[in-house]
Amino acid sequence: MSRSHHHSSRSGKRSRPSHSSIQQYIESLETHRVNTLTELCRIERVAASCENEEDSRAFQSPMTQAWTYYVTTSGQFLTELRGLSPNYPFSSELVNEARRRVLTDPESNRSWNLAWLCLVKMQEDDLIRFYASSESWRKEMWQDRQPTEEEADQLAQCFEYEWTQAVETMLRHWPNTPTWY
Repeated sequence: MSRSHHHSSRSGKRSRPSHSSIQQYIESLETHRVNTLTELCRIERVAASCENEEDSRAFQSPMTQAWTYYVTTSGQFLTELRGLSPNYPFSSELVNEARRRVLTDPESNRSWNLAWLCLVKMQEDDLIRFYASSESWRKEMWQDRQPTEEEADQLAQCFEYEWTQAVETMLRHWPNTPTWY
């Protein structure tokens, strides 16, 4: 995408997506050709900018399914979180617990975006601290020797710091919360 086109899309005059481009976006969501945080957010912004209610509704199910695929099926969500936490790889158990809590939370229907809901749940329920502590006590971390409380706490702080940074970095993709209301 050229810089001038990119810049013009952010100016006050937004060009409305055509019906054929909307169909192309929807097809890319349904076929999972788009499965990265950045690209899904880009399409989500297009969907949010639809002035036509019919176009807006057409995006809802494919967008919801694409975010679910991103988090649950493809594992790309965890992969990208781990890319943001290279020194202390992000915990798959933490992602699974956040997803489980979102899916059992009646408030989770406030958004179509499972990734955003999971990231917020990680913060709101203090899951990062809990899983960082849990991870710091795993035998594999200490080559089968028993760490001292101080050693485990220090390692937990490292996990917590890096994982928190990863979550906050991802959350920056949403200047506005992707909610229905």
